[in-house]
Amino acid sequence: MPIPTYEKFMYPLLGCLKDRQEHTLSELNESLIQHFNLTKEDLEEMIPSGKKSLFGNRFGWARTYLKNAGLIESPRRTVFRITDRGLSIINDPTITYINDSVLKQFPEYLAFKKGSSSSADNQIESANTDTSKTPLELLTENYSLIKQAVQEEILEKIMNNSPQFFEQLIVDLVVAMGYGGSVADAGKAVGKSGDGGIDGVIKEDILGLDKIYLQGKRWSNPVSRPDIQAFVGSLVGFKANKGIFITTSRFTKEAFDYAEGIDKSLILIDGQRLTDLLFEFNVGVSNEQTFTIKRIDLDYFEEM
Repeated sequence: MPIPTYEKFMYPLLGCLKDRQEHTLSELNESLIQHFNLTKEDLEEMIPSGKKSLFGNRFGWARTYLKNAGLIESPRRTVFRITDRGLSIINDPTITYINDSVLKQFPEYLAFKKGSSSSADNQIESANTDTSKTPLELLTENYSLIKQAVQEEILEKIMNNSPQFFEQLIVDLVVAMGYGGSVADAGKAVGKSGDGGIDGVIKEDILGLDKIYLQGKRWSNPVSRPDIQAFVGSLVGFKANKGIFITTSRFTKEAFDYAEGIDKSLILIDGQRLTDLLFEFNVGVSNEQTFTIKRIDLDYFEEM
């Protein structure tokens, strides 16, 4: 059978979580495959670019919309459970199908679609279908939504991998940003017993006369001032003046204030900024489809 639309995924997905228990992504994946009686051939169908399964793409968007509407939550990466709001929807006998109209009653969903986040770093443009907007405006807005969904998926993948993977990822990212040249001769992941609280080292010059020390925390909880103080202590132990602290979560205000007040060059990168940089420097992501917007070349059509 054809792969259902992402809207058709939402109601049965919510039903899978009706027991109020936590369910892994793989469990939900299998439940929906059985619900729709999808075959191996169905699951092999790809989106037009050929780089992702149609099932995975639509299932992912169903989760994204339900989560941003506050109907489901993710207490840990790749683990989901229903919220009280979601339970009220699934227990409402008048609702047998969830679509955009149902979700629009929730302010969090409208904020997600319109980009009215309270955090400046999380601003995204409106992705509605306002006919007063030009096709180029709509294309830009939908790009922002797709980017945000990919960034959320990046964090899920990071949390689902090992600490060693994350340590290597932050080294790869810093090198991709132009520090040190290449991973082979400039960066290395440390991350072992006796590493002195350092997860990676980047050589800024070919002889390694100047180095940047890295610390990564694959956390869900905020990073606080004592964590930053411990990292600074490690920098002192290595007689280092430059450090980058990267986390998948966020930093408290006290952590930021402390980092700004010390006499070392210390950069703090939270989960949002991390995924922005991974996206910008193509670490862990690849181009799926490229659209080139063209305009008319007026000089070409100008007759002498």
